[in-house]
Amino acid sequence: MKRAVMALSGGMDSSSLLLHLLREKYEVTAISFNYGQKHVVELERATSLVNYLAS
Repeated sequence: MKRAVMALSGGMDSSSLLLHLLREKYEVTAISFNYGQKHVVELERATSLVNYLAS
């Protein structure tokens, strides 16, 4: 099995990369960081996307 580790911000670029890797049958470990960013919505979007894909 192919594996990948990626940073997932919840934005369009990292979300597209996650979907591409999953379509290519990668086992993906996605990581996000809370670095005190003003827009915590990034983490909320990343969490929401992963929860949606896992269901």
